[in-house]
Amino acid sequence: MKRILVVIFFLCLVQAANAQLFRRDKVIYDANQGRGSTDNNLLRWGYFLGFNYLDFNFDYNQDLRDIYVKRSPGFNVGLIGNLRVNDFLDLRLEPGLLISSRELHYSEQYFIDEEPNGSDLIREVKSTYIYVPLLLKVSTKRINNFKPFITGGFSTALNLSANETNPNDNSNGQFRTKKNMLFYELGFGIDFYLHNFKFTPAIKGVFAMNDELIRDKDPNSPWTSNIHSMQTRGVFINFTFQ
Repeated sequence: MKRILVVIFFLCLVQAANAQLFRRDKVIYDANQGRGSTDNNLLRWGYFLGFNYLDFNFDYNQDLRDIYVKRSPGFNVGLIGNLRVNDFLDLRLEPGLLISSRELHYSEQYFIDEEPNGSDLIREVKSTYIYVPLLLKVSTKRINNFKPFITGGFSTALNLSANETNPNDNSNGQFRTKKNMLFYELGFGIDFYLHNFKFTPAIKGVFAMNDELIRDKDPNSPWTSNIHSMQTRGVFINFTFQ
């Protein structure tokens, strides 16, 4: 249902904006009260809404069956602060809130010394990140009423759902992760210039730079002993309004 609503919203937006985007005359207002394009402003503001699909990248100590990650679509919302460098370069700060949920499915190969029950084979990892990226936006020359661009940079995130300090571990059903994360990001998108605002669909890949697993007290724990590192990776699809 969520996907259907997103498709309907996007089709309606494209239908309403089509005549503006691809006509020969450039839109010069784009929410700047007739004073020209907002691209000429030193500082610009906006907000974004979107979806995320987060996964884990595992490195293992031994060659056992991979831990399967069941992904669920998450939600992104946040603000944008844009500093104009020149006609083709912008520096962006995009603080936001990300909500995601993943399930880890273990093979019975991990449980050598005991017979696992169904709940032992599944661990749910919920994440609520306060997310702050600093990005460099590199744009092409504006073509009529749209302008493609690429982005790259680094971000930090605080996971409010992490249970890093929880004294219980997987022996009590608690899969623990670290609170503080670092990422690098690469993405691309297109700015569409409309009369009342600038609309930007964008997609980017996000890759963690540090291990976020908190290991169990038991060094032979079936849940954590074979994991050398566990790092978040994912795809963000955002819709920006400025």
